[in-house]
Amino acid sequence: MKGVAVIFVVVLAVVSLMAKPGEAISCGDVQGSLAPCLAYLTGGGEPSSSCCGGVRSLTGSLQSQQDRQTACYCMKSAASSFSVRSDAASNLPGKCGVSIGMTVTPDIDCSKVS
Repeated sequence: MKGVAVIFVVVLAVVSLMAKPGEAISCGDVQGSLAPCLAYLTGGGEPSSSCCGGVRSLTGSLQSQQDRQTACYCMKSAASSFSVRSDAASNLPGKCGVSIGMTVTPDIDCSKVS
């Protein structure tokens, strides 16, 4: 199972590098940015520096309401797929010193994210 997770993270990283400047954010971008956070989000401890770097990168790319809503849908979907701890997800931006303007919870209405 660990091997599958590692392959998934590598694939997500490659997909995120393929995004073209000026395009709307995609789930591949979101997942690629947050892939280094998987251990923190599912297990605990503290987020790694690479995790926080991904969070900062993602935050910087959320330029429009559409970007923020897309990121919300992607994070919400990933959270349920990977059994992300909701407390870890809500604390992650603060632990990395950023604000993403939303707290992704299992019941968030992403269409209302501004």
